[in-house]
Amino acid sequence: MNRNWSDQVTRRSHALDLEPKLFTWQDPKKIAHSLKKSALQSHRRKSSPYVSAMSMLTFYINRGGKNIPHKQKLILNQAKVELKKLFKT
Repeated sequence: MNRNWSDQVTRRSHALDLEPKLFTWQDPKKIAHSLKKSALQSHRRKSSPYVSAMSMLTFYINRGGKNIPHKQKLILNQAKVELKKLFKT
């Protein structure tokens, strides 16, 4: 199995159509808005839009682990906060 299988999951998600290099963006609000838009437009997701978007973000953070620079991990964790605000949870 390819050692970068998680990268393939984020690029070829069966649940969400993600914008290219979404998880490298520097603006947590833009990341959250993009994830929300993708989740709302998807007809392939198996759970609610919020759960699908948050799951994809969490998956990327967890699978990236030490390969994600500290600054980017902070941005992605802030995107989780922004996503919660967008979905009013």
